[in-house]
Amino acid sequence: MRDRLKFAAVGGGLVALFGVALGIGALVGGPAEQAPDHSAMPHTGRDAATGLSDAQSGYAMADVTAPTEPNQAGSLRFRITGPDGAPVTRFTTRHDKKLHLIVVRSDTTGYRHAHPTMDATGTWSIEWSWAAPGTYRVFADFVPEDGAAGPGDLVLSRTITVSGAAVPQPLPPPARSATVDGYQVTSAGDLGTAGSELRFAVARDGVPVSDLEPYLGAYAHLVALRASDLAYLHVHPQGEVGRTPAGPEVSFHAQAPSAGAYRLYLDFSHGGSVHTAEFTVEVESSTVPSTSGGHSHPGGGR
Repeated sequence: MRDRLKFAAVGGGLVALFGVALGIGALVGGPAEQAPDHSAMPHTGRDAATGLSDAQSGYAMADVTAPTEPNQAGSLRFRITGPDGAPVTRFTTRHDKKLHLIVVRSDTTGYRHAHPTMDATGTWSIEWSWAAPGTYRVFADFVPEDGAAGPGDLVLSRTITVSGAAVPQPLPPPARSATVDGYQVTSAGDLGTAGSELRFAVARDGVPVSDLEPYLGAYAHLVALRASDLAYLHVHPQGEVGRTPAGPEVSFHAQAPSAGAYRLYLDFSHGGSVHTAEFTVEVESSTVPSTSGGHSHPGGGR
């Protein structure tokens, strides 16, 4: 993933990733089959810019298979094909990995950030099981080594249905603090439509954590998903490992183009494990640009 993060322009010159819609995508129970993927045909425009398409710039996410029942052991597999239709086997390393896999259920629960491995045929795979029924979106975040996709990383996605009676969870209300694995994470600043700084402070047992461990080349990673349809944004913190203090505070800069509800997932490493603090935020329209520096980018990592 790249060190320069920015939103993609989506029509009318707007720097756009997220829209104003508020809601939770439908969860689908029933037969064990892959859900209809409305991005099955190549797209440009809004879907491609937000990671909601399975094809962009001639590249496609293909041959996706995964277990179709909860708690069923198996593998999640897929390939990335290039403009010539052949599997892509050469990728640029971004934040220590050739490809980043983000998976989340359509109600924003069940978030996972994982790293599959690729075989000689260009098939990516990882051992996988689902904890609950529902419709899940699988994002592949990568940069082809040949650079044919142009500047900017690519994010492609598909949906997979896990059979059973899905029980959608309501979006949690906005909050400034979250607890995970004994850590307390508090947020400051507001995500806005004119660009703004978000700051997260990590503590454990009330003691600020000042020795965060590098995780994928940074002290933290922030994934933001639009609540209505899981439009995807991956943001990385300001500063650099080894030069920026390793906590307790980590700062990000991002810009949302419109008001709406978003779910944020802050990944950080401490004590030899990766922890994910989750927040719900409401974005309000703003006309005053933030003076904070930093970067954000659409549908991809840096």
